Amino acid sequence: MAPRMEDVMRLCCDVSANQQIMVAVRSSAKGAVVAGGSALLGGLFGGPPGIAVGGAVGGLLGSWLTSGQFKPLPQILMELPPSQQKKLYSDIMAILGNLNWTDAAQLVALVMGNATLQQQVTAALLNYVSKELRAEVRYRD
Repeated sequence: MAPRMEDVMRLCCDVSANQQIMVAVRSSAKGAVVAGGSALLGGLFGGPPGIAVGGAVGGLLGSWLTSGQFKPLPQILMELPPSQQKKLYSDIMAILGNLNWTDAAQLVALVMGNATLQQQVTAALLNYVSKELRAEVRYRD
């Protein structure tokens, strides 16, 4: 990874850690399979009312199975494949513009010291996570 890209990834990790952002990549397929399977079984054993009951129970079970699987955003960012890191890098560089820095520590200090830049980087991170990764975002309590 290029040094500037490493610096930007470190910045993203530090900003998201500072904001205590947690992310869960949605497991919609798993929840849908559970809900659909329960509705099918309910229909087989209980007819039309069984479909309704099975679908409701399956929906609740599917929701329960896919919830609570949140990880810290810095962990998710470090696990990104290089192609996704490049996409995030270009999104963040669009914000940083002509900002000059010598190393990651200086970049982090420059951004953390500027509330506007910090908000813009955070917004870009949240946009990237929700649109590109299709993930649910939560702030740690």
